[in-house]
Amino acid sequence: MKRITSSLLLGSSLLATLPAVAEDLLLWHTNSLTYLYGKDFQVNPRIQQTVTFEHANKWKYGDNFLFVDKIFYNGGQDRNKGKNTYYSEISPRLSFGKIFDQKLEFGPIKDVLLAMTYETGEGDNEAYLIGPGFDLAIPGFNYFTLNFYQRNTEGSRPGDRVWQITPAFSYTIPMGRSDLLIDGYMDWVVDNDESRRGTYHANLHFNPQVKYDLGKALNIGAKQLYVGIEYSYWKDKYGIEDSDRLKTNQSVTSALIKVHF
Repeated sequence: MKRITSSLLLGSSLLATLPAVAEDLLLWHTNSLTYLYGKDFQVNPRIQQTVTFEHANKWKYGDNFLFVDKIFYNGGQDRNKGKNTYYSEISPRLSFGKIFDQKLEFGPIKDVLLAMTYETGEGDNEAYLIGPGFDLAIPGFNYFTLNFYQRNTEGSRPGDRVWQITPAFSYTIPMGRSDLLIDGYMDWVVDNDESRRGTYHANLHFNPQVKYDLGKALNIGAKQLYVGIEYSYWKDKYGIEDSDRLKTNQSVTSALIKVHF
């Protein structure tokens, strides 16, 4: 499973970025940098500042999304990771409709895809995910995707191969001279029957952002500069079951500045 998934991730990412064929394959791409400041985090130090690089693109046979977080503990220190750490994900998807040149549309479904994700962070932190993905046509939304992954968690806290359900969405609300953008995702790792101590537990992470398009309001360019908040609700954070000994249910609102380029 690990070898197959790694090969698919590498292959689809390379296809999307080969400069010699970029004009034919690459339809659009965007990059951004985000700064976050928040309090009341669980498991790790309470106050955190995060700088995030994101890249998204759509190409002839699918789409790709990746992000890298650099997290600073505001002078505090995590016993396992020190004063700062990093975390990243890469999520390529391959479109069956585009590969086979067929319309795979029925009901709200616009396309059917093979969805993959590779997660990695500092230390013993790695996971491979693969499964079916769907693009949905939901009135009012800029986009709405729904991926079903079989999740394989590696390292010292393995879990059974359980299912993760991941919707992602974007919705725009006009507001005066500008717009309010609400987007985000949810990762829901469904019931894990593994009961051995230290294994990866079922958990749910809901992570929306509410952002005002300040660039449009200031006439310096729409969809380039945003200010707002990010909310993170994480039940059983990191797959660690909440208990009296260790609180892992997290609810944090962070201030946000985001620049697209």
